[in-house]
Amino acid sequence: MNTLKNSVRLVGNLGMDPEVKSFDNNRKLARLSIATNESYKNDKGEKITETQWHHLVLWGAQAKLAEDYLKKGDEVAIEGKLANRNYTDKDGVKRYVTEIVVNEFLKMR
Repeated sequence: MNTLKNSVRLVGNLGMDPEVKSFDNNRKLARLSIATNESYKNDKGEKITETQWHHLVLWGAQAKLAEDYLKKGDEVAIEGKLANRNYTDKDGVKRYVTEIVVNEFLKMR
């Protein structure tokens, strides 16, 4: 059951090309966003689609693969874990962010 703790799996479409940063030690970081859609019919029988956006973070080899093979609009399946962090913006306001740190991804098409 330990593998179920803090585990996230999503399938969706990328909302942006990877933003990649390289560090001195040859380590890479890629940031992406993914949209997931859920559809249902309301009480009038109309189809309603709701979109949720998720922030993704990839490190190392996964970041390099994302940089080389992924682009906006691609459908991907991801597996990772939730991570929370905070920072203070340029106006001195403390901001909170929830991201998915990706362990693996698969380009669907």
